[in-house]
Parts: sequence; C-alpha cells; structure tokens
Amino acid sequence: MRINASTKITGIIGWPVEHSKSPLMHNAAFDALGLNFCYIAMPVKPEALEEAIKGIKALNFLGINVTIPHKETVMKYLDRIDEEARFIGAVNTIKNEDGMLVGYNTDGRGFMESLTEEGIDTTGKNVFIVGVGGAARAVSYYLCQKAARLWLHGRNMQKATALANDLKKISSCVAVTETKDNIQFADIIINATPLGMKDTDPLPFDPERLRKDQVVCDLIYWETPLLRAARQQGCKTIDGLGMLLWQGVLAFKIWTGIKPPIELMREHLKKSL
Repeated sequence: MRINASTKITGIIGWPVEHSKSPLMHNAAFDALGLNFCYIAMPVKPEALEEAIKGIKALNFLGINVTIPHKETVMKYLDRIDEEARFIGAVNTIKNEDGMLVGYNTDGRGFMESLTEEGIDTTGKNVFIVGVGGAARAVSYYLCQKAARLWLHGRNMQKATALANDLKKISSCVAVTETKDNIQFADIIINATPLGMKDTDPLPFDPERLRKDQVVCDLIYWETPLLRAARQQGCKTIDGLGMLLWQGVLAFKIWTGIKPPIELMREHLKKSL
C-alpha cells in the first residue's frame, strides 16, 4: 500500500479501538482492488466525539465506522441518518457525501447475511434473543420481519419492553419474556450480550435446555464457552465472525460503490484471530 497526497482516508473510531480487526480486512480489500484508500483505527474518548466528527468532515475523510461506546451518541452530530439506523437507534457507518455526513447501520444486515451463507433461513422460525442492547436491536429489526415468533429476554425489563414496542410497529410476532423457558421452543437462539467475552463469564443460559436440532448464534466473533457447550449438545453453532465480515462488506460498498473481495477479507479476519 502506498500513501500519497491523493489517498482517501477511512477508518474506525471507538474507545478503546486498538483491538479492532477492521483495518486488516479493509486495507487488504483496498490493496487487492488497487484503490488508493487506507483504513486506520482512531481511539476517540467520549468527551472528544463531537470534535472528532467535525474533524471527519474538515479533513474530508471518505467515511468511517463507529464502534462502542459511540454508536448511539454519534447520531446527534450527523447531518442525516438512514431510516434503518434511526429505527435501531445506532450508527456504525458514516459516509461523507460532499460534506454531508450520513449515518447507516450495517450490523443487522451483516448478521442476516452471515445466517444466509450458513444456510439458515429465518422465515417462519421461532427465535429467542438473550440481550436487549444495541446488538439485539440491530438483528431483531430484520428477524421480526421474517420470524413466526420472536422472544426478547433481558435483565432490564424496561429496556426489553421498549424494544418490543418499537418492533411491534413492524411485526406482531414480538414478545417479551421474563424467563428463559421459551428457549426450548425456539429454532434459533441468539446471545446478544457480552457474556462470553471472557472464559470466566457465566453462560447466558443453561445449555442443558438445548436440542440438537436448534441453531445457537453468538454475536461475539470467536467460539465462546456457550457455543462450545451448544456444539456438545449437537446444535449447529454460528459465531459473530460472519457478522463482523458482512457488516464490513456493506460499509465498504457504501463508501466506494464497489463489491469488495469478500473471501480475502474473511481470510484476513481469520488470520487475525
């Protein structure tokens, strides 16, 4: 990769952000396509977010990704927000369109693409989601449009109810459950909590409840203790690496209008893990 005065800059902001795998896959794609772009990770403290977003525009960046803890807060500093991102209440991709910063969310679509390539069709299925935060909002936005039943379970019942009420504007299939009993009736179970980031974390639910014909997904992008336990029960398991890949693919298309080399991006992600 050669950096010169014509190089277009993209990147990711977060706090912290040093762990991000996105620079590896995006720079590999730019290089493979011969695009004079580069992608960098930029740590931005919460109190500096507004200044950072002004800088994106002032420095004429092509666009950026946004990660924790800025996905929600960043919305108030943008010129326009895509309808999907507004519903989800979070932005993970920003494009600089001739000085206008437009916010998008590619997480939900990325998750659905990851299911499709694993041969999973959610149409008419019963889905149980553990967690009601930003990740759950992103994936449930799409799932509720196809599922026969979508159960939401979270520790914060007020937050769970608010999410369910929003989703009911799209589909009547959504319900909040205070217990995890309905896991036994689900075709697809999704962990959308941070539990599993560390091996010492408790499991988000008891894997003894699982049947071997169920699909268990974890949005964390490596094999968590939950996925290992689910696989031992005979379940099909899917980690969050595919979602990470596809949300990046979609962001790449938003910035460039070009389909990136997906398998090359996947290869670099796997190597980084």
